[in-house]
Amino acid sequence: MTLDDRQLTETGLPPRQTGRLLLIACGALAHEILALKRGNGWDHMDLQCLPAKLHLYPEKITEAVTEAVAEHRDSYDEIFVVYADCGTGGQLQAKCAELGVEMVAGPHCYSFFEGNDRFAAQGDADMTAFFLTDFLVKQFDAFVWRPMGLDRHPELRDMIFGNYTKLVYQSQITDPALVDKARACADRLGLAFEHRHTGYGDLATALAARA
Repeated sequence: MTLDDRQLTETGLPPRQTGRLLLIACGALAHEILALKRGNGWDHMDLQCLPAKLHLYPEKITEAVTEAVAEHRDSYDEIFVVYADCGTGGQLQAKCAELGVEMVAGPHCYSFFEGNDRFAAQGDADMTAFFLTDFLVKQFDAFVWRPMGLDRHPELRDMIFGNYTKLVYQSQITDPALVDKARACADRLGLAFEHRHTGYGDLATALAARA
């Protein structure tokens, strides 16, 4: 059930959802969050996704989250922000603290899918890695190839990816077709390929703590 599914009160606002939790999340995580909700029976959680394309404009994430919290906070007992820092330079964490809402820990989704402790321990070994998740493998052209102009200027590939040595595909589900597609993405970028099946990592842990 989402806000759009519920009747509005006479004030034009949704009625307060006692005992319910709203997840304000990156649209790139929608499939994973819904899978976790279904698999664990977390029916008290509602999901409000912000556009996945904010992934391309991290400077806009903090404002978008702030607006979403302001819009929905009077209707829920708790709001949890399913973004990591995601390139905001600490601004999102500071704003969440100011608003009194919690958020997923970690620098970005690649870290919490891997597990923040494990990702940090990789250190220098991943310094020259370019990461893809299930979502980014499926949407490679829309979120990587075209936004970087590689469809129009393939000669930019060496300039953009010249300092990378490998593409690491962090899979959340087991799908050989996605592994093949990720390997093809690595070939297009001229990078070595590595596959790590991470599952949902710290995302599952963070949501389970609110079950």
